[in-house]
Amino acid sequence: MAGGRCGPLLTALLATWVAGLAATEGPEQATPPAEQSRVQPMTASNWTLVMEGEWMLKFYAPWCPSCQQTDSEWETFAKNGETLQISVGKVDVIQEPGLSGRFFVTTLPAFFHAKDGIFRRYRGPGIFEDLQNYILEKKWQSVEPLTGWKSPASLTMSGMAGLFSISGKIWHLHNYFTVTLGIPSWCSYVFFVIATLLFGLLMGLVLVIISECFYVPLPRNLSEHSEQNRKSEDAHRAEQLQDAEEEKDDSNEEENKDSLVDDEEEKEDLGDEDEAEEEEEEDNLTGGVDEARSEVSDQGPLREGTVTQEEPEEAEEDIPEQPHSADTEVAEDSLRQRKSQNVSKGP
Repeated sequence: MAGGRCGPLLTALLATWVAGLAATEGPEQATPPAEQSRVQPMTASNWTLVMEGEWMLKFYAPWCPSCQQTDSEWETFAKNGETLQISVGKVDVIQEPGLSGRFFVTTLPAFFHAKDGIFRRYRGPGIFEDLQNYILEKKWQSVEPLTGWKSPASLTMSGMAGLFSISGKIWHLHNYFTVTLGIPSWCSYVFFVIATLLFGLLMGLVLVIISECFYVPLPRNLSEHSEQNRKSEDAHRAEQLQDAEEEKDDSNEEENKDSLVDDEEEKEDLGDEDEAEEEEEEDNLTGGVDEARSEVSDQGPLREGTVTQEEPEEAEEDIPEQPHSADTEVAEDSLRQRKSQNVSKGP
């Protein structure tokens, strides 16, 4: 009896379970499979594919609203890629910061055209019609290409890609500390500061070790010889400086002597001029004395004739003799004084 009762119950339970499975699997089988995207994701490992053929790349971020608005247009453009004979790719700057640094992406969304390794920046709208006309009409030929150090394939942009990759890893690590582990932000900042200091010290130590490995010390004899040469050079330079100073002193002394000689010659010239002037004055004075004496001698005979004729007139004519004799005495005194001055100036 018990076995007969359990049999129908088990059968009912199995039927119910099969019906549930059919109900759950039915909608999944009814929905059509999702269409595969024609846009090829680009990463740091496969980005060199754009160096061959013709490509259009889109740089985006999942949180960017403008990027999300152009997603459908970009998918439509990728579907028509076979007819346009062009490959279409996209780069997530959050997952691939190195590629964003290699192309130096500063705004989102950013579009690039590549033709056989030559890159150009597309600055038009991300609409299917504009993108299609850009390829069909070859408008990219009028755009200046990214050449030289600006090219994504250059060594400079490779270094920029490395820096952006390191910054992206640091950002992910910071999010892991703050979000996943729940560590405060300031603790994360302190950790990065300490790590930066330690990394700098380690790099300095490595550089010192490398320099010590490549530096070849000179032998002791050569070092002593070089030191002696240096000392001899220093002594030679000191002697040259001393000789130059002595030459300067000698030249200064010669200049002073020349100036003194010139001053003495000028004084002698001035003394000669003064003597000439004094001689002229003496000549003038002696001439005046001679004239005064001649006048006196001329008046003598006149006085003798007048005495014999009239005695009163003799008294009158004797009176002017005194002033003439006084003039002569004054002239002689002045001559004596000038001679005495010349004698005193002579030495």
